[in-house]
Parts: sequence; structure tokens; C-alpha cells
Amino acid sequence: MSSPSLEEIKKFWPEKAPSINIVQKYVSKYEKEKIVIKYGGNVLIDRSVFNNFISDINVLNKLGLSIIVVHGGGPRIKRELEKKKIVSKFINGLRVTNKDIIDTVEEVLIDFNADIVNSLKKLGSDAVSFHTKSNNIIEVEPEREELGFVGIPKKINSDLIEDALYKNKIPIIAPLGLGKNDQTFNINGDTAASSIAQKLKSRRLILMTNVEGVYDDKKNLIPEIKPFDLENLIKWKIVAEGMIPKIENCVNAVENGVRGVVILDGRKPHSILHEIFSDTGSGTLIRK
Repeated sequence: MSSPSLEEIKKFWPEKAPSINIVQKYVSKYEKEKIVIKYGGNVLIDRSVFNNFISDINVLNKLGLSIIVVHGGGPRIKRELEKKKIVSKFINGLRVTNKDIIDTVEEVLIDFNADIVNSLKKLGSDAVSFHTKSNNIIEVEPEREELGFVGIPKKINSDLIEDALYKNKIPIIAPLGLGKNDQTFNINGDTAASSIAQKLKSRRLILMTNVEGVYDDKKNLIPEIKPFDLENLIKWKIVAEGMIPKIENCVNAVENGVRGVVILDGRKPHSILHEIFSDTGSGTLIRK
């Protein structure tokens, strides 16, 4: 797909996005690259944030960039389990997933996956679902026995992703995989996104969440940081709790073929566009 002209870009470029005059420069920068975007955390619940996200992904697709979306579903899963009066237990922030829970997790994630695909199609972008019932690409092994049906990616079939991208379709990937006997396993969304980005050797892995990025000891946002310095922030307990597994996934990705990982605030309008189409970026960039 050839890059659109400035006149064509004007027809779909959002009003409060970065300057349209620099867009083509960054399209050239990323045109032969892959960008994996993880959409997760509490940003999943607010419909206006969701619509903004869909709009930005549509813009990136119209510009001809190779975008892969991996989505989470934690808040939606929590809501559905509460409806069904199923009580969840957590070990170190990871949901223990028994047989009752995995069926609900799979149902919610596949439903949300379809929501993203259909929302993009309404805007004119062709998207395709990847999950355990359709185009499964992730083979898993159990993470730890006590977590039940929680898996870690063992093998990723990137051919199906590459085929979708070749056809200018957007792969929308649920963090689910199949283990032995085609048993469904839930995967931590950041882990799934990091594994896929590594397999694809993507230029960027962007983690959209509900924080601005990584903060220093004075609570100032860090615009760019190296993996070694990030590990020190964990050691010094400046990064703590739920951010630790996220940071570990970021470091793992950067150490294994991903050029850069960005943590940014998905609640901010057009945060993805500000990240990709500006030198200052949005959030915290982690790279060697």
C-alpha cells in the first residue's frame, strides 16, 4: 500500500493530533516496521476512551502502517465474574483461573475482541480476530500449577499475523492460548503483547494503560530510560506492586529484539498519535 498524500491525510487527520505537516516524515520512518499496541488496564471501561482508541487505530491503518493490537480484559472479566457471583483469588496480582473462571474469561475476551473488530470495520478499517476459537496463534504452557489455567506463550505462529498485515488488515489478538488437549489458557495481556512483539521483532511495543508512564523518586515522569536503570528503580522500590510485572515485560521485550517499548496514558486523547508522530513522544520510552 502506497503512503497517502497530504491532501488525503487531511480528510481523516484528527483536529487535536500532532501537526499534520510532519506526519509523512514519520510514516516513512515506520512504513517497513511493525508496531504492537497493547490496549488494557482501566482504560478498557470508559467508552469515550475506547472510541478515541478505535479512531487512532483507524488513522494508523489509513496511513498504511503495520499495526498489531493485543487487548486485555481485566475490568470486564471482573464485572462478569461478579455478575455470576464467582469469587476470584489472586497470587501476586495474577488471577487464579479455575475451570469456572476460564470459561468466563474466554467468553469475555472473545466478545471484547469482536467489539474492537466491528468498531474498526464501521470506520472502514479491516480488522481480523485472533483468539482460541478463531485463528489461534499462541501455544502455551502452564505458568504455575497454583494459578490454574494461566499460561505463558511457548510458541507463536507469526505467519497468520504477517498474512493479515500483508492484506492491510489489523490483527486484533486476545490474550488467550491453547495448551495440551486444546485446553484454553488465559495469558497476562502484557506478557502476550511482549511475546508477540519479540516474535515479530517490532520497532515499537506500546502499552496503553492508566498511568502517564514511569515516574522517578520525585514523582516526575521519565521520558526515556534504559533497561538497567529500570531494574534499579525496582531494586530501590521506586517502581512497585502492579508496575513490576509490566516493567519486567518491557525489559524482556527490549532485551529480545524489540527496538523500544513505550508505557503511556491511554486516557489522554490521541496519545498513540502523539507518541508515533512526534520527537517528544508520549509517556516513557524504554530502549537500550
